[in-house]
Amino acid sequence: MKKVLWWLILGTRGGINRAKIIKKLNERPYNAHQLTKELNLNYRTITHHIKILEDSNVVESTGEKYGKMYFLSDKMEKNYADFEAIWEQISDK
Repeated sequence: MKKVLWWLILGTRGGINRAKIIKKLNERPYNAHQLTKELNLNYRTITHHIKILEDSNVVESTGEKYGKMYFLSDKMEKNYADFEAIWEQISDK
């Protein structure tokens, strides 16, 4: 999971936005509209990054359409300390 997180956050465009989504979802579940407001990002930007996070098994969802709620996957929750270590390294810059 650590290698996937490095790639998702630093290896591709938009990694900082994905990291912010991960941090928010660690606090509690959100739907895409709520994440838009919380992170002050465009709805399409949020849904784009959520799809990438889902495809990478970092985020999972339940529900349908606009009410779909997003959660950190069990695997991500178990490896959240790795994410925190990466976040500390990049947020110091």
